[in-house]
Amino acid sequence: MVLVGLTTEKEFEDFVKPLKLSVVHFYAEWAPQCEQMNEAMEELSKLSEFRDVQFAKVLAEEVPDVSMRHKITAVPTFILIVQKKEVDRVDGANTANLKKKIALCLRDVQEPLVSVHALPENSKADLETRLKKLINAAPVMLFMKGSSLEPKCKFSRAIVDILNSFNASYNTYDILNSEEIRQGLKEFSNWPTYPQLYINGELIGGLDIVKEMQQNGELESMLPKKVSLDERLKALTNKAPVMIFMKGNPSQPKCGFSRTLMELMKGTGISFETFDILEDEEVRQGLKEYSKWPTYPQLYVKGELIGGLDIIKELKESGELMETLKG
Repeated sequence: MVLVGLTTEKEFEDFVKPLKLSVVHFYAEWAPQCEQMNEAMEELSKLSEFRDVQFAKVLAEEVPDVSMRHKITAVPTFILIVQKKEVDRVDGANTANLKKKIALCLRDVQEPLVSVHALPENSKADLETRLKKLINAAPVMLFMKGSSLEPKCKFSRAIVDILNSFNASYNTYDILNSEEIRQGLKEFSNWPTYPQLYINGELIGGLDIVKEMQQNGELESMLPKKVSLDERLKALTNKAPVMIFMKGNPSQPKCGFSRTLMELMKGTGISFETFDILEDEEVRQGLKEYSKWPTYPQLYVKGELIGGLDIIKELKESGELMETLKG
């Protein structure tokens, strides 16, 4: 691709119309950093990873209506657009940040890397089972980019702000963590974009739908109120006589420490439940403070912290593990 120069509003509208990612640089000739960023845009347009992205530059003062619509108050400013809709932006001369945001946005408009329908039947069934489990992991589930503490796109940030304004209790899943979940959920729910909000296992919709429901007064009554984080953590640590907070689950541990702990626990014959801290950033960070224990996995017996992998190993070697697990 090449860096296209746009000079009129019509040229701009025609350029950003296709269902592909458009990156438009609003610049001024008097600003030296704009010239530098035009050169950077030229280089980005030559990258093979961005071959499906179209790049353009436009003098901000020559298209005042477009500049006003996209709230251009300084140059350089870069607007990322898909089918005439602004999906992200970068203010200022920051090539690294621009490249990162282009890559993230591009993933949403490219053909899915993993298609539910293209999977073998057993794999498709496994994926659908995982999706249903995630959707029903909490009464209110938000599939978004990032977490409620650190949203990674403006649409995710906006929907988090709405839910927080109602003091809603909800869980989130960062769809950037798994391309299989990210693409599979689009087909499973027949909803092509993120964020996606589910209540009691049913898809509500994306940001536009949530905004409408907020404005007409429907949303608040559907949302359970948030309990304090300490209350939630206390309930989670007491959910079963033996609770393990780990990365992944017993059949698919996602770190070596969690995998080793699962092997130790299976050898005891003691039943236990687990919580995947990768699926809830609030629990992941909050439990560190709650327990004064900075790492995972963490094992609790009757709500009391026993410790991490090293402690469990020591208990096994000393012959105290079974007695400890039985409380």
